[in-house]
Amino acid sequence: MAGTGQTGGLLTTLSDELAAAVERAAKAVVSVDARRQRPASGIVWPTAGGVIVTADHVVERDEDITIILADGQKVGATVVGRDPGSDVAVLRLAAGPTAPAPAELAPAGEAKIGHLVLAVGRPGGSPMASFGIISALGGSWRTQRGGIVEGYVRADVTLYPGFSGGPLVDVQGRVVGLNSWHLAGGQEMAIPTAALGTIVQTLVTQGKVRRAYLGVTSQPVRIPDGLRQTLSLSQKVGLMVVGVEPGSPADQAGLLLGDVLIDVAGQTIADVDDLQAALGPATVGKPTTVTVIRGGQRRTINVTPGERA
Repeated sequence: MAGTGQTGGLLTTLSDELAAAVERAAKAVVSVDARRQRPASGIVWPTAGGVIVTADHVVERDEDITIILADGQKVGATVVGRDPGSDVAVLRLAAGPTAPAPAELAPAGEAKIGHLVLAVGRPGGSPMASFGIISALGGSWRTQRGGIVEGYVRADVTLYPGFSGGPLVDVQGRVVGLNSWHLAGGQEMAIPTAALGTIVQTLVTQGKVRRAYLGVTSQPVRIPDGLRQTLSLSQKVGLMVVGVEPGSPADQAGLLLGDVLIDVAGQTIADVDDLQAALGPATVGKPTTVTVIRGGQRRTINVTPGERA
């Protein structure tokens, strides 16, 4: 019986600590009314000027946006910037009676697989939460929306309707990441705070995240061993061009169907992620070199990447 009482005490303590974490986190979680359906959630970012960070897909209009703060205040907001590729949008609050409390961010790299976490949302006036553990952590990846994000956090929490744009928090109520249903094809995924901070800073200063493109459709192909020996190539796979968008940078540079991309700006290309990584924001509008295999020969082509709208 003593053991049962001890267990009950531990569970009560854990339960109280989780409730306290939600209470702390919820002070910086807002309701974002920017779409026809139920409102979504957002985070009061620790930046001066009333910055709200939320998911891009829940911001369906650029005007008549209403934010409901934790204390019940209803405040208008405007769009500062948005990035569909990473599903992040930044809003700025209009002047209100009192400034909302900013979120506390968990230190980068502190989250571990197996840590307890909570998804916190405010799709209505009151906060809501669900509980789970971090099931996976990862590095750079390509989202379902076409962006490259530097890291992800996957947790077995339930994202109830309206939770997108809200935080994933640790047991101290600190933000571990931004929750979204749209990043991974309907699976719960969170952008970790380190990667999120970079995106937010870019959106605040530039209004968008620049994404370079060539305008090709491609697929990985194996390079025959004999051809690799002839061309002194160490890589076994390249990207074969199976489509060229008319008028695109690739079209203007003379890339052809059947070309096999093996290098862009000095970076080896073996799959689409390699190509996306090579086409960073800094490459937009700047001439660069693309190495292809064409007709059994290596060719270098000059191309100027464009900016994807």
